[in-house]
Amino acid sequence: MLKKIHKPPFRSDKAIEPNHQQFETIHGLFQKQVVESPNNIAISYKKISISYYKLNKLANQLAYYLQERYLVKCEDLIVLYLDRDEFMVIAMLAVLKAGGAYVPIDNTAPKDRINYILEDTRTKLVITNLRLASTLTNLIYMECCNILSIDDQLLQDYLAKYPITNLNINVTNLNLAYVIYTSGTTGNPKGVLQLHGNIVGLFKATNDLYKFRNNDVWTLFHSYVFDFSVWEIFGALFYGGKLVVVPSEVSKNVELFYKLCEKEKVTILNQTPNVFYQVIDIINKFTKLDSLRYVILGGDKLNFNQLEPWFKIYENTPTELINMYGITETTIHATYKIITKVDVGNKSNIGRFISSIKGY
Repeated sequence: MLKKIHKPPFRSDKAIEPNHQQFETIHGLFQKQVVESPNNIAISYKKISISYYKLNKLANQLAYYLQERYLVKCEDLIVLYLDRDEFMVIAMLAVLKAGGAYVPIDNTAPKDRINYILEDTRTKLVITNLRLASTLTNLIYMECCNILSIDDQLLQDYLAKYPITNLNINVTNLNLAYVIYTSGTTGNPKGVLQLHGNIVGLFKATNDLYKFRNNDVWTLFHSYVFDFSVWEIFGALFYGGKLVVVPSEVSKNVELFYKLCEKEKVTILNQTPNVFYQVIDIINKFTKLDSLRYVILGGDKLNFNQLEPWFKIYENTPTELINMYGITETTIHATYKIITKVDVGNKSNIGRFISSIKGY
């Protein structure tokens, strides 16, 4: 059971890049951007735009409420059972700010999987929304668990009374940030535990490779139960960029997604190879995405041969195509390779290890 393994001896600074400062946490780096770029748009979802200042305010108010009402404390596992929208990002930040670690559950997952994760985490709270709350009532474990519908207007009105200042909690880079469960294809799903320092360390190790900026526009395309989403969310929020939350219906239609990228002038696009091949298939139908700085591929083996049509259009542009390899246990990405036209026809190449990773 997860509750037996999420304490020491697995808590070790050997898993973290040695030059991390102790106070560097996920929400701490986000809060630095709130100070530096308070008026920048942090989240764009459909017709909703939320600035860094407002996002921080909303997350703080919810975090205070979580501490007061549910006694959330350091490393408490708080389940998120949400749709992909602005509330999902607010809930993530609020859990971290309250000292907890978030555990995302796919709301389309089979009931057996949902029940297993709820029981394995022994969570005291599930943060959901009004639409999904009713689907939780028939689950076995929910008899001893609280349900909070984050989009309830009565709750939102109540939260407005809470402080908007950052919380003062004793969380360091050695504390747990989130738990993502594996597919369970070889038995029961396994909860992979990630520390604040692991995520911070990933971005420190890739700073010189990418030079992300506060005018970058990212898309949140992937499900929050897939750790590629962590890269997308905090790649934007650590640098003052804009995170375009892709509606679920748009993520299922590659043409709608391409049009969204055109409209939002996306600069950082993250894709699994299989989805990117579909993007390549339609690029002749649309105008070139001139704003693109990086296309970052990951999550599966890349077939270099299928990239040839991409280079016919984008070879002489500033857009860089990057192949990154990694698994959930190594914190999203472990290797890095710039792909050029000369790589087409070669075997798949995962490149070299990023600076925070050692391998054989």
